[in-house]
Amino acid sequence: MINNKNSKLVYSTETGRIKQDDSPSRRYQGDGIVRIRRETSGRKGKGVTTVTGIDLNDADLKALAKQLKQKCSTGGTVKDGIIEIQGDHRDKLKSELEKLGHQVKLAGG
Repeated sequence: MINNKNSKLVYSTETGRIKQDDSPSRRYQGDGIVRIRRETSGRKGKGVTTVTGIDLNDADLKALAKQLKQKCSTGGTVKDGIIEIQGDHRDKLKSELEKLGHQVKLAGG
């Protein structure tokens, strides 16, 4: 960083309020049954398939979400221990999760 009084430095990456993510990895508890449902509420009519009840930590849950997104050839995310896959892919997700050894139920209507 330049310590000159005549410097017109506005921002420096050497200092600042950049925080390191020191939070421990969270583990989401499931009841042993993975539930797959289709939701549209709060998404302006766009349907997503949600997968809940998987007993994994953050890193493993993100890795599983990536694998499921690749199987469905679509996008998605992980929010608060819930995997959201864009579109209606309940049957594909059920068969894939059963191959991985999970007990799966289709929830909702």
